Amino acid sequence: MPFIYDTFYQKEPILAFSLLMRRYNIPMREAQRLIDIKRLYVNNKLIEQKNEQIFGEIKVLRFKPISRGLKPIFKSRNFLVFDKPSGVIIHPKKIETPYSLLDEIRTYGTKDSNAAHRIDKETSGLVLVSMNKEDEVILKRMFEEKKIKKSYLAFVKGETKDEFEIDLPIKIRKDYSTSKHKVEISNDGKKALTKFKKIYYDKKRDISLIEAIPITGRTHQIRIHLFHVKHPILGDPLYGTTFEFATKYLDNKLSPKERIEVTGANRLMLHANSLEFEFNGLKYILKSQTKFKI
Repeated sequence: MPFIYDTFYQKEPILAFSLLMRRYNIPMREAQRLIDIKRLYVNNKLIEQKNEQIFGEIKVLRFKPISRGLKPIFKSRNFLVFDKPSGVIIHPKKIETPYSLLDEIRTYGTKDSNAAHRIDKETSGLVLVSMNKEDEVILKRMFEEKKIKKSYLAFVKGETKDEFEIDLPIKIRKDYSTSKHKVEISNDGKKALTKFKKIYYDKKRDISLIEAIPITGRTHQIRIHLFHVKHPILGDPLYGTTFEFATKYLDNKLSPKERIEVTGANRLMLHANSLEFEFNGLKYILKSQTKFKI
């Protein structure tokens, strides 16, 4: 379990945030955040006031990484790069989450290391990770300003054109009563542009392996764009399936056999294959070392 209680005794009254600052050698903002996210208990009582005077038995719920041996494929003074397997989430969704990439990030990085961007749980491939908070701000800004070029590989249904692009706006959906799609193509949405290139077509199975380069970075951008042109990604349980099928998947009632029969794979066949950017005057071209196949 990556979250554990650090338990100790405080004799003299002290301000809650001040105690956390001293105990963990952290800045005030981080100490106050621990209180905001309900991680501090005194004599088994949850503390919610940052300037409350506290003493007695102190319990602080802290993240303690437990590695499963997934090492970064690249490491520098400023950042790490992991080649994430499908099925691993970036951050724990709740305290009970047994494992996430954050376990490896904090094991091989520092206590302040963090992912600079996200890819879905079922998407495999490269994740760029900052070594400290300062670099996290820089890297996240680089993603926002489109200074980091990403490319993906995807297995899709049918034969695609050799090269094509989709320039259609994407909008986050709020009503899931008729569709489980998280996003949709809409004139009210934000600009979204993806470029595609066919790598090969398997006529026997009627599937194509393509490269996808998202110029913008919208939620589920590659998935919804490919679904829109009738080339859904193999294994996609939301885009290209029925409402009932998607609901069954989201309710964790879908068997692997059912998923393969309907979608063609037991996972989303999308892979973050490369990252290209400049940092501190150096150019980096990083490529996944995972063999992406069905």
